[in-house]
Amino acid sequence: MTTTTAPGVAVTGTVADLSERLDAARRAGRSVGVVLTMGALHDGHASLIARAAAECDVVAVSVFVNPTQFAEPSDLTNYPRTLEHDLEVAGRAGADLVFAPSVSEIYPDWPTLAATTVTVRSLGDRWEGLSRPGHFDGVATVVAKLLVMAGRCRTYFGEKDFQQLAIVRRVARDLSLPVEVVGCPTVREPDGLAMSSRNVRLSAAERAAAVCLSRALADGAATLRAGGDPRAVEAAMAAVVEAEPLVDLDYGVLVDADDLEPADVGDAQRWEDGRRLRLLVAAQVGPVRLIDNVDPWSPR
Repeated sequence: MTTTTAPGVAVTGTVADLSERLDAARRAGRSVGVVLTMGALHDGHASLIARAAAECDVVAVSVFVNPTQFAEPSDLTNYPRTLEHDLEVAGRAGADLVFAPSVSEIYPDWPTLAATTVTVRSLGDRWEGLSRPGHFDGVATVVAKLLVMAGRCRTYFGEKDFQQLAIVRRVARDLSLPVEVVGCPTVREPDGLAMSSRNVRLSAAERAAAVCLSRALADGAATLRAGGDPRAVEAAMAAVVEAEPLVDLDYGVLVDADDLEPADVGDAQRWEDGRRLRLLVAAQVGPVRLIDNVDPWSPR
């Protein structure tokens, strides 16, 4: 069933209707942009939708809290669900259609797990994948399903979830999906904290402490630009986070931006080529896990 909301956004919950609408747009010669979200939309999501609207004729936004990427049932239960707010944000940003399916629409046999899943070996095993086993299998599977449902399109992902972006690119390439994956810059709060749907679960003190993640990235980048090797860069990042008692560092690393392998002190060509590097950081802040990253050679 399809309804229309105040911002003028069409809403559908069925795969058949989504596919029919986007197929009709393509038959009419219109380009399609797709933004995949789990809802709780903020300005970061709005920036993805706005870019899609600027570059494509028709923009579809999915709002689906994917249960298969949550290891902890409490995380799934506590994830914010704000559909009416999401429709307003999507409409203001330029979306034409919101796809808000039920779990059974995406996983027909739910709660029985699908027999077919997507695993991105190597890329999905380290960093977030190591700390959250099974997470990226859930992400890769639902992204593949949603992009197949959407059909030929450009799809927009934020660089804030840099490992996820790398995995989505690999899924699209390895499965020959007819999509162009577009990475978009991280949107930050005025104090530097990367926007995240999880930020609303922080107390005032935790919210203030969380800014140490972006400060750690800035210190790591400065250390690299001053000639520090990868281990010195990582030590600088760790020192910033570990000085904040409300934040528990998981990792702060310098990696190859393409395959996310750790930068190797013994391979000067690899870590001195700033175009191929990325700084990644992850930490537990109160009840939530936060991640962030930067290109160490980009001005901030």
